Amino acid sequence: MTEKEKMLAGLPYSAIDEQLLKELNECKDVLHRYNELLPSLRTERTHMLKELLGHVGDDNILINQPFYCDYGKHISVGKRFFANFNFTVLDEALVTIGDDCFIGPNVGIYTACHSTDPVERNTRREWALPVTIGDNVWIGGSVTILAGVTIGDNVTIGAGSVVTRDIPNNVVAVGNPCRPVKTINDNK
Repeated sequence: MTEKEKMLAGLPYSAIDEQLLKELNECKDVLHRYNELLPSLRTERTHMLKELLGHVGDDNILINQPFYCDYGKHISVGKRFFANFNFTVLDEALVTIGDDCFIGPNVGIYTACHSTDPVERNTRREWALPVTIGDNVWIGGSVTILAGVTIGDNVTIGAGSVVTRDIPNNVVAVGNPCRPVKTINDNK
């Protein structure tokens, strides 16, 4: 099993594997070009995002620059996706985002995990867990979403929250750690 296969399977892998480092740098080169595009070049930006990401639901995608990710190909976004400035995705595992999702500025989604033991951590072995975000979700500014989390449909995550565990459908959730504080009426 290659280090990439281990990474995508959620198994411990070497983060300094030559092939993984090559793919990281290729993605960073594309992101550099994307982040340098004039904001008015919407068609070119959309085309570049469709090349970079693993799946894009439609042409109605907008990610304000700057945008950062590790691989790009492990990110799937649905229809009518919007992310504001400084969207950062460490996509060592799959990141799946549904339709009609809005991401505030300075949001980070982190699938990579590191040992709390410094000796083990210094071996550069890590593992990754997927993140899934449902449909009709609004992620407020400066939210952090950690590895292995699933956020349900019709959810609002309040600004500054740290999402450490799953969030059910139809709620407003806030805090550190993020937790539901209000149910949203889904019979509108």
